[in-house]
Amino acid sequence: MGPVELILLGRTLMKLGEQALPATPAGGERTVVIVMSDVYEHPGTTVGEIADRTGLPQSAVSGAVARLREAGSVLADPDPADRRRQLLRRNPSPTARQREVAAVDIGPAVATALGEPSRLPEVLAALEVLGRHLTPQAASRPRSRR
Repeated sequence: MGPVELILLGRTLMKLGEQALPATPAGGERTVVIVMSDVYEHPGTTVGEIADRTGLPQSAVSGAVARLREAGSVLADPDPADRRRQLLRRNPSPTARQREVAAVDIGPAVATALGEPSRLPEVLAALEVLGRHLTPQAASRPRSRR
């Protein structure tokens, strides 16, 4: 597998994840998940810092943060250095939405994409292995130069 195939696989996995997520009326799950992941990796961060790290427009980050705060997944505290800014952090208590999403079985979405139900156990096992080894933090590790 080359870098292009890896990118295409990543896009496919993102789409499958989105299909497996329980729907919300507002939509925009991908942006919310990206922002939530960034807040969880960088506690005490700001909307502007998230936008810089993720490449998302600041307006999209602000909207996602508002949804996450409303759902209770992200908490905000005033920045002591600049009271106009909010420092964002993970809510240590799981919310109803987090419990709902954690309980979702991805099998049906993967099975539909495969079109070959007999391969589902092998693919789910491979995804478990990838999930254990390729965590969100893995992509941010420094690259070695060849």
